[in-house]
Amino acid sequence: MSNNSNSADKNYKTIVVERSGGVVTVTFNRPKRKNAANGTMWIELLDVLTDIHFRSDDRVVVFTGAGGEFCSGADLVDMGDGSGRSHSHSYYSMREITSVIMALARLPQPTIAKVRGVAVGVGCNIALGCDLVVASDNARFSEIFSKRGMSLDGGGSWILPRRIGLHRAKELAFFADIIDAGEADRIGLVNRVVPDAELDAFVDGWVERLLGLPPIALAQSKRLLNNAMQVTLEEALDDEGVAQTVNFSTKDTAEAISAFVEKRTPNFKGR
Repeated sequence: MSNNSNSADKNYKTIVVERSGGVVTVTFNRPKRKNAANGTMWIELLDVLTDIHFRSDDRVVVFTGAGGEFCSGADLVDMGDGSGRSHSHSYYSMREITSVIMALARLPQPTIAKVRGVAVGVGCNIALGCDLVVASDNARFSEIFSKRGMSLDGGGSWILPRRIGLHRAKELAFFADIIDAGEADRIGLVNRVVPDAELDAFVDGWVERLLGLPPIALAQSKRLLNNAMQVTLEEALDDEGVAQTVNFSTKDTAEAISAFVEKRTPNFKGR
C-alpha cells in the first residue's frame, strides 16, 4: 500500500502507517520484541488514532504486527518514550495507555485486528478493542497479567465480560492461560479463525465489503452497539431514531434508495 498521507510521512519509530484507497493499515513494528508496546509506541499510536478519527477519507482501519506476531503486551523492560521524559509514578504511564484505548474505542471507522502469533496482555486487549478480530490458526491469546503480578488493563476488564461472559472472563484473568486460536474461536473471543496462508486475503475481503458500505451509517451503528449495554431499551430506541434522522439527511441514503430502484450497486461516498 502506498504512503500517501501526512501521518504515513511521519517518522514513526515503532509503528508503520500505510494508506491506500480508504484503508489505513497500522502495523506494530518492534519485531525484535514481538511488537511489545513501549512508551514511544503509546505516544505514536495516540497520534495516528487522533489523526484517523477526523479524516473522512479514512474508511477502514486494520491493525496488525510485523514479523509474524501481533503484540506481546507492554514492554516492561523499555517503558521509555525516547525523549528523556520520566514519570514519577506508573500511574502517569497508565494515562498514556488509557488514552490510546479510548481513542481506539472512539474511532467512528470500523476496525479490524488481523492477528498472527501472540496477542497477549495489553496486546490481546488492543485486538479485542477492535470491532472485528480475524485470527490466523497460529494465533495465541492470553490475559497474561496475573503471571506478571498485575491486574487487567487495556480495557480488558470491560471488554472480556461483554465478549465471553463474566465467568469465562474471570477464568482467563485469574489463570492467565495462553489459549490457541481454536479455543479463542470456541469461546467467542474472535470473529473468525483462518489458515495463516489465507489470513491476508480474508481480511482484504472484509475490508472491501466494508468499503462498499455507507460510512456515516456504519459509524452510527457502531456507536449504538457500543452503547447497547449502558442504556435502556427506550433510550436505545430514541438513539436509533436520532441516528436514522442523521442517515436520512445524507446523500448516501438517497443513493441507496436510487440504487435499489435502479437495480444497481450503490456508490457510497460518506456524505
